[in-house]
Parts: sequence; C-alpha cells; structure tokens
Amino acid sequence: MDSIKEAQDSPKTYEDIISTLPKDNGWKKPLYLYQGFWYIAFQLEGVIFAQQNFQTQPGDIFLCSFPKSGTTWLKALAFAIVTRNRFDPSSNPLLTKQPHDCVPFLEMDYFENPAISGPGGLSLWATHIPYASLPKSITDSSCKIVYICRDPKDVFVSLWHYLNKLRADKFEGTPIERAFELYCNGSSLYGPQWDHVLGYWKASLERPNQVLFIQYEDMKKDSIFHLKKLAEFIGYPLSLEEESEGRVQKIIELCSFENLSNLEVNKTGKRTHREVEGGKMDNNAYFRKGEIGDWKNLLTSEMGEKLDNITEKKLSGSGLTFS
Repeated sequence: MDSIKEAQDSPKTYEDIISTLPKDNGWKKPLYLYQGFWYIAFQLEGVIFAQQNFQTQPGDIFLCSFPKSGTTWLKALAFAIVTRNRFDPSSNPLLTKQPHDCVPFLEMDYFENPAISGPGGLSLWATHIPYASLPKSITDSSCKIVYICRDPKDVFVSLWHYLNKLRADKFEGTPIERAFELYCNGSSLYGPQWDHVLGYWKASLERPNQVLFIQYEDMKKDSIFHLKKLAEFIGYPLSLEEESEGRVQKIIELCSFENLSNLEVNKTGKRTHREVEGGKMDNNAYFRKGEIGDWKNLLTSEMGEKLDNITEKKLSGSGLTFS
C-alpha cells in the first residue's frame, strides 16, 4: 500500500511503481493487478491520476461499465437524452462524431487532458473503473452513476474480437482457448468481470437514488421503457408531450446499432488509441454485432456452460442473475 500511496503523491513515479505490482503476460500485453483488478499500464496510470486529482462538479453523470458491455450504446443514449434540446435531430454531434468522442473516458481522456469535457461542456463522463476504485470525490458525492452490464459469454467474445483488431505487436494473436482460460480466471482488462459487476450491483442496492444498474439484454428487449427510466434517473425526464411527439423513438433510432454503425464517421473514421500501432483505431472496431447470444458463434457449448457455472457461483447470494 505504501507504494500505491507513493504513486498517488508522485505522478512521475507511476511507471516505476506499476512495475512492482503483480503482472500477467497472458494477453501479449502485460496486465498489472491494482486494488483487485487487472489493467494495462497506461490505463492504470489514468486510474491513479483520477483517484488523486478528479473532482466532481454539480450535475456530473458517470456512465460506467466493464469493457464490451454496451459502453458505446450507453454513451450514445445518454448523450442524445441530455442534448435533445440543444441540437436539432439533423445536427446532433452523434451524426458526425464517434460516441467516445462525445463522452470522455475518465481514466484515459481526462488523464491525457485534465481540462477535457464533452461537446458543449456537458457533465457526462464514462469509465471502466471498478466501483471500489472510483475517485472518492465521486463515491462520496450525490452525483448520478449509471452502470450497464452484459452476459459474460457475450462480453468475452466481443472483447476477444476487439483485441484482435489491434496490431500484432499488441494483443492480436492470443488463441481463443488461451484467452478463454485467462478470462475465466479473472485475468482480463478491468477483470475479473464478476467482481466488477458485483461492486456496482451492491452500490445500486445501497444507494438506489445515486446508482442505476442496467442489464444490456433488458435494454435491448425493451428499449423504450429503459430509455425513459434512464432519462428520469439522470435528471432529464421525457415529458408526455415529447413522448406523444415520438421523441423517445427518435432517440432510440438515432442511437441504434444499425444507424450508428452505418454513419460515415463510424465506417471510415479513426480515433486516438495509444495501444494501436500508429496511434489510431478504426471507429468501426467499436461496432461489430451488438447481438444477444452471439457467443454461440465462437464458443462451444462446454465453454458456455463453464462461464455460466462461474457466473452462478460468483453471483450466488447477490440477487443478481443473467437470463
């Protein structure tokens, strides 16, 4: 713990301190264990930097998730809700900007530029940081936190495909069998997933007015209900007049996988990514399928059953289940 405190007090020593943490080389790129979760070095630097420096502001909203659990979709939905009276539907920034460029990441974008904010100075932030590791200024505040989770089987498949889009000298090439073994053992980006999910689940039970817990599958099956619930929770409720005008459906259509994935910016655009050779990631890497049950196209039934058994065991007694 002394080394962690030293890192927080002396940012220039991050690299030296991180090198002393438990390390796993299974994903071709080293992962480091910090406060019970695994990170790439530059992400961990951002986590510690945020813990030390980030201060919440009135009205801040935090969109939280484990990687590949619906982050891009949640960002788009929240951004569209918050900006619906600022921008005409035909000129919403989501039409020309990648959702990740509309809602900055706390441990990445804020680390690179502490003065960053979303278009129009919005108070929307996103993060993959586990609940227990969030900056105290967030957990000690009354700000709104929205967490989206997803079936671990689909999360793993989406994560594996995503990492394989990165260059060979980074993540590409990790065999599916090896990646699956690592994931089941909890060794993955921001993993273990089950601990990540449980942290926010328990917080949502303890602080229901501050933490909203959403399951990706539920959002897909009843988008209208959950969109209205999300808007109400973050303080931007949709009026009856807006509902009668079809505003809810328009937001859903704007943020749909089909619409976003076919926008020019998301088909051919690129965004900065430190882990990609050349420093740029294709925007289309964030839009693969978004389907429920896609794991069946990659994993065997035995692999699916193994993940289900781990999930059942890890979540036992919590009240949380995946249908």
